[in-house]
Amino acid sequence: DVQLVESGGGSVQAGESLRLSCSTSSPPWKAYCTGWFRQTPGQEREGVATIDIDGHIRYIDSVKGLFTISRDSSSSIVYLEMNRLKVEDTGMYFCAARRDGLCPFDSRDWTYWGQGTQVTVS
Repeated sequence: DVQLVESGGGSVQAGESLRLSCSTSSPPWKAYCTGWFRQTPGQEREGVATIDIDGHIRYIDSVKGLFTISRDSSSSIVYLEMNRLKVEDTGMYFCAARRDGLCPFDSRDWTYWGQGTQVTVS
């Protein structure tokens, strides 16, 4: 099984930045679609950014130009750089992976999940 471990969350003021990291000791990222999702209490888990096997990237509209997903294949780490954070970006952020070339934003289609890291923007 793929095990994912997130880090980098915290409490920041609106307008500040955070960088989340997702690490794994499993097969190289080039074999998996990877993504970042977030969830707030009472809400469904929503896809934020994904990067597919070929390096193609997608973002939800609300984070375009603000968040950047990247992948360091040599170290099997996926990052989410979040700039100019807003209060509405608050939530638990999860790293996810699936062994498929497609990267849907529907969380139900993903197989592997980390435990999450909390991001609080005030």
